[in-house]
Amino acid sequence: MQFKHPEILYFLFLLVIPILVHLFQLRRFKKEYFTNVQFLKELSIQTRKSSTIKKWLLLFTRLLLLACLILAFAQPFFTAKESLKATNEMYIILDNSYSMQAKGKKGELLKRAVQELLEHTPETQNFSLITNSETFWNTDIKSIQKELQDLQYSATPFRLDNLIAKVNARKSAFNKDIVVITDAVGVQANESKSFKKEDNVYFIIQEAEQKNNAAIDSVYIQQNLDSFYEIAIKLSANGELPSLPIALYNQNKLAAKTVVNFDADAKSQLVKFTIPKEDFHGYVTITDKGLEYDNTYYFSISKPSKTNVISIGDAEKSNFLARIYTADEFNYTNYPLANLDYNLLEKQDAIVLNELKDIPQALQTTLKSFVNKGGNVVLIPAQESNLTTMNTFLSNFGAVQLKALANGDKKVTKINFNHPLFSNVFEKKVDNFQYPSTKSAFGIGSNTPAILTYEDQSAFLTSISNPLSSVYVFAAPIAKSNSNFQNSPLVVPTFYNMAQSSQKSGVTALTIGENQPFIVETSLSKDEILTVKNKDESFIPVQQLLNTKVKMTFAEQPAKAGNFGIFNGTNSVENISFNYSRTESNLNLANPDIAVGYQNSDDIESVFNTIQTDRTDTQIWKWFVWLTLLFLVLELLIQKFVK
Repeated sequence: MQFKHPEILYFLFLLVIPILVHLFQLRRFKKEYFTNVQFLKELSIQTRKSSTIKKWLLLFTRLLLLACLILAFAQPFFTAKESLKATNEMYIILDNSYSMQAKGKKGELLKRAVQELLEHTPETQNFSLITNSETFWNTDIKSIQKELQDLQYSATPFRLDNLIAKVNARKSAFNKDIVVITDAVGVQANESKSFKKEDNVYFIIQEAEQKNNAAIDSVYIQQNLDSFYEIAIKLSANGELPSLPIALYNQNKLAAKTVVNFDADAKSQLVKFTIPKEDFHGYVTITDKGLEYDNTYYFSISKPSKTNVISIGDAEKSNFLARIYTADEFNYTNYPLANLDYNLLEKQDAIVLNELKDIPQALQTTLKSFVNKGGNVVLIPAQESNLTTMNTFLSNFGAVQLKALANGDKKVTKINFNHPLFSNVFEKKVDNFQYPSTKSAFGIGSNTPAILTYEDQSAFLTSISNPLSSVYVFAAPIAKSNSNFQNSPLVVPTFYNMAQSSQKSGVTALTIGENQPFIVETSLSKDEILTVKNKDESFIPVQQLLNTKVKMTFAEQPAKAGNFGIFNGTNSVENISFNYSRTESNLNLANPDIAVGYQNSDDIESVFNTIQTDRTDTQIWKWFVWLTLLFLVLELLIQKFVK
């Protein structure tokens, strides 16, 4: 027991006063004589015994009364077991990712968490609130009441280690109380290791009651027909799902509708629609009882335009390319290296370097810029190629190097069906394929997966990719004198897809937060700038002028998924669509183990009650006040009833 005012305890010396008063009687008695002495003597003895008892009772009562009164003024208390943490600063980490849209026992997890914060956070409590998208430093619940009520779901996935880093970056002389409110979906166990040892950490793990959920993962062109696109919609199934309606909209007008039935053990399902081969700017949507944010997928398809392709090399060896890059879909030309017009290169979508012995430095520089602007390059080496020059050229793009030429027949026996080049070519994996072979080939040193592989597991075709373009590298010349690849069924889809630009002939559907660059073919003056907007939102992305193109990056924009247009002033340039990341869709990925080793609570009210109880000293001076009053009443009763 400790005292808030220990100096008052000196007044305990006053306890001597009632002792002196009771032990030394200052009053003197007179003797009275009576005739019946025996009777008076007996009465006197009885009176003296009762009087002595009364005096001792009064003495003890007054001593205790005075002692309790003095102790009450000294304000005694018992020290709290965590009194040293009373000065801790509070930080609340609130998960507002889309998985918190799931419903718990009391409604949507995020909305319930916000409501509990508003109801149970003490008005005098200062704290900092950190969410996926917003941060409020050193505030109180009244100051951010409106912001909390308006808090929206964030497209940014919940990364506990990143949010802890924000808290740790706040320098302070005090230790921290950190309250983490999350459903723990997609959180790795090692993310909670970022807490400091001196931090006092509480976890409130929210749990969804309904974990079955369907999501639209992607939309892509399955097949290019003469006048139609066959588009495939990939759905993911998490848990047991009933039949779900699915609808396709173009410009908010219903284009098609069907019902998708999920197989019992299937984790995904493909749904196919056929649409006219023209501009498409809309979305596909499903209806389920799980999360809502992943039920709509926005995408845009531009009416196909001809792809520009140039091959550089001997015309005779390039004849096979003219049969692949036909005039109905491509603008194809071939130039010998000596007659090449460098001004044409930046207008191309793909450039094929067909069995060049050397690559001049000027061409290397031009091609490096061409790839950075979104163009594809295909390198087919010649038997006489200068390895030093080729490897210097390849080093501009990544870690792929050609090794010495080796003679001997080698057969291509393996196709990487998962590579984007062949992702939509084969309906199923093929084993009895008519594979090509080569008579001599260079070795390829690369840390990227091969697209086509020899029987000895060395690469025949590999690629170096960036978000905008790819550089494809063959290990051997494919002229008929060295290979039968031109007669293989693989030659057409391989070269056709290597020339295609996904932005020109595919589905445009970017993911918010991935900061994927996007190339727009338009010419701007120095004072002009592109704006991305729809009826609800407008923003100016980061953009870089590249002669006849503009490279755009979007960071965390836009705030909401949807169909957008790219505008130069009032002129529409191109359509573009944005979607939320689907990383939050599988509610079965909740990882409550992140809270192991830390304090766990059911709600925020319990956290504040625990902190209040553990860190508040037990004040007992009130009990001494009540004891003082009690002894005062006892004294009155003794004087009245004890004779």
